[in-house]
Amino acid sequence: MQTILGSGGSIGIELAKALTAYTDQIRLVSRKPERVNESDTLFTADLLDPAQLDKAVEGSEVVYVVIGFKYDLKVWQQSWPPFIDSVIESCLKHNARLVFFDNIYMYDANALNGMTEEAKINPPSKKGKVREEVAQKILSAIKDRGLTACIARAADFYGPSIQQNSVLTETVFANLAKGKAANWLMSLNCKHSYTYTPDAGEATAILGNSETAYGHVWHLPTAENPPTGKEWIEMIASEMGVKPKKVVAGKLIVRIMGWFEPVMSEVYEMLYQYDRDYVFNSDKFCKTFNYSPTSYEAGVKEIVNRDYSKA
Repeated sequence: MQTILGSGGSIGIELAKALTAYTDQIRLVSRKPERVNESDTLFTADLLDPAQLDKAVEGSEVVYVVIGFKYDLKVWQQSWPPFIDSVIESCLKHNARLVFFDNIYMYDANALNGMTEEAKINPPSKKGKVREEVAQKILSAIKDRGLTACIARAADFYGPSIQQNSVLTETVFANLAKGKAANWLMSLNCKHSYTYTPDAGEATAILGNSETAYGHVWHLPTAENPPTGKEWIEMIASEMGVKPKKVVAGKLIVRIMGWFEPVMSEVYEMLYQYDRDYVFNSDKFCKTFNYSPTSYEAGVKEIVNRDYSKA
């Protein structure tokens, strides 16, 4: 049995699809789980309840954590540490291997241009400090308690399915499709990597089913030479056949927007990721597993053809 904790999001869905290459015993766990594959087993649970989480992990060979808590600092501070403590305890108790889907918030602000798995850990944000704490709990359990686990990190992500929670989807794809101007944060001239969700799901499944992957941090496969904000908007607009209208939101505008949209208040401390080149390096994974990430051009074409009508 391979179990996905926090199924239903864009990564969880792609992971469930990819796992069929390895097993027909896939358990999807969330408050309201829905089948991705016909043979999936659904398990309803509140994953913040240690007892329910333990039941969800019981009988699992591999456990994938892809849950996404509400994008709110207080929620992250209250939920992430005790949740990951419970995951670690249950995986140790049931002898399950753990694959943790992570982001790069813990990296030093000056390490974003060409970031590798060896990037300096020095989170510049409060959310980043939470992610550092969670990752350290896992790494410590590997070292000191015999936990079999690995960490899979992605850049910001994008991919097919208009329902997914992605900044690029919401502020660029969706806006351009509606005839509105695309919104971009801070600077149009900085490069910004995005991990394609089907690649992320497939790569996470590869890690979970590769004995040699455990004990390591991995950057999930992401195309090289990312476009700048301006190039992203122009590429997407060109594929849609619309004008590349664009608006840039700086710190002041984001601060004002936060008065009306709470999520923008949460974005404010992360603006440093958009005022400099954000270039994600996944050579370690790609060379180890002979994997070629989806190009940005192919990814954009697939998203537009699948999710947006040119009619």
